[in-house]
Amino acid sequence: MSKHKKSVHSSPAHSSGVGADRASAPREDSDVRGVLIQLVGSRLLLPNATIAEVMSYAPPEPVADAPDWLLGRIRWRGWQLPLIAFARLAALAEEKGGLGSKVVVLKALGGDAKAPYFAILTQGFPRLVTVSRNGLIVDADAAELPLGVQARVTLNQDSAFVPDLGAVEKLIAEALAVAA
Repeated sequence: MSKHKKSVHSSPAHSSGVGADRASAPREDSDVRGVLIQLVGSRLLLPNATIAEVMSYAPPEPVADAPDWLLGRIRWRGWQLPLIAFARLAALAEEKGGLGSKVVVLKALGGDAKAPYFAILTQGFPRLVTVSRNGLIVDADAAELPLGVQARVTLNQDSAFVPDLGAVEKLIAEALAVAA
């Protein structure tokens, strides 16, 4: 999800097939499957591959001395996952679980074998979208981005935030370490 467009031009050297396997090389203009997740007052755009499961909301087990955005822990497939309210974390809106809320389980990217997943509270089911280079506009003027946000984007007239999942994972780990 880059703000710069690049074009790939075919040249005789590349079209000869010598030294390059064009069928297996990723194309610059290829589409990516994404997911728009509805929060209170905003949306998140994530790659579809980061989603492990979507499930109905149930009140989590509280975590003592945790920040208000860390709602608690939920049980999922034998794991105790931290459940966060991303809108609270990013100071976008006050967000609480309730009727119609869902929980999106995300694959953690940090490589911590003890914390391979975490969960985000959402408002309704995520929506699958196709993210094309031509349909995605990154707001290059976004001087101040909220905490945990990597970029502000527009995808086919839907505005959304792209979360910085690495930073969010780090914030979760720090909050759990303090609360322990």
